Amino acid sequence: MSTTTTVDRAFEAALYDDTDAALDTGASLLAADPSADVELARRGEQFVAAAWRRGWQPADVVRIVRRQLDDLHVRLVSALIVEEAGERPPPGPRWAAQLQDLDGEPPRAPDRFSYATAVLQLYRLLLRLPTLDSLDVPRQSRARQQPETRMLARIRALLAKAEATGYPEEAEALSAKAQELMARHSIDEALLAARTHAEDGPGACRIGVDPPYETAKAVLLDAVADANRCRAVWHEALGFCTVIGFEPDLDAVELLYTSLLVQATAAMTKAEAAQRKGGRKRTKTFRQSFLAAYAHRIGDRLRAAAEEQVAGSEGELLPVLAARDVAVTDRMERMFPDTVTTRLRGVDDTAGWEQGAAAADRAQVAGRPRLP
Repeated sequence: MSTTTTVDRAFEAALYDDTDAALDTGASLLAADPSADVELARRGEQFVAAAWRRGWQPADVVRIVRRQLDDLHVRLVSALIVEEAGERPPPGPRWAAQLQDLDGEPPRAPDRFSYATAVLQLYRLLLRLPTLDSLDVPRQSRARQQPETRMLARIRALLAKAEATGYPEEAEALSAKAQELMARHSIDEALLAARTHAEDGPGACRIGVDPPYETAKAVLLDAVADANRCRAVWHEALGFCTVIGFEPDLDAVELLYTSLLVQATAAMTKAEAAQRKGGRKRTKTFRQSFLAAYAHRIGDRLRAAAEEQVAGSEGELLPVLAARDVAVTDRMERMFPDTVTTRLRGVDDTAGWEQGAAAADRAQVAGRPRLP
């Protein structure tokens, strides 16, 4: 029996029939033919490439696999993505960063049947991925990409130190410096684009919103996006938000949301421990209310900071920012003409709400410096 025939028969048995019996039949065929491994991997790379054509990116695929399958499948798809990428240049810096985060080492399974089963389960999922809106890379010159990379590395380092330190004063100073760098970079890019009549427009990225308490986390991400002149659309079933905005602002949203989520989780864990020590056991409602209040209060703080940063500004900056707001809104409406508003549910724990709001007040979110 030829290798191609083995793979075709296994696919015919397992990929287009969702039953366990069909999966066992396909895995048995592959396990009995070691020579099929090369062709099996090649077909997997084709499934990955098809996902790119349907608008998915490396981080999106890994996220959905982690959400629906197991760690073995995550390692399988990571290796497939790295192999499929080969030596060709990635389509943009975000794509390159996603590839760098992947482990390209093929995983080992306890036996050939288990390995074949995992591969077929993964391919079933890849085959059924829906089509997403394409996140085309905004036009940028090579000269502007390299300084941006160095700037973001510095901002990430500052926020990492702010999250790790046990001294509030130091965390505040580090976060304030990171915010200052974000603001300078965003403003410089906006003015440079206007003065040089650059053609770069708003882009988009996807940021994971992981369980539990996804709704509260999505509200937090929306607040961060709004304060940074971006728009966020939540895809609950797929576990991510699409954020639309200009590149420097997208970077700021991703970095700040991640940092605030770390701070919120640490504060929630500490507050929950105190509640348990007092004999309280309603952990789920406390956490949900805590994170909802945190997101609500942080939104207020970020909106106030956003209003302050443009107060009293004159000259060319305000028209530039207004034009960018219009461009971002237009891009969002073209990408997502039909959206609905989601309401927070299960937020009825008074202690959780009060402590979440207090934690938001303590969060290190120094306002951006007033614009010249």
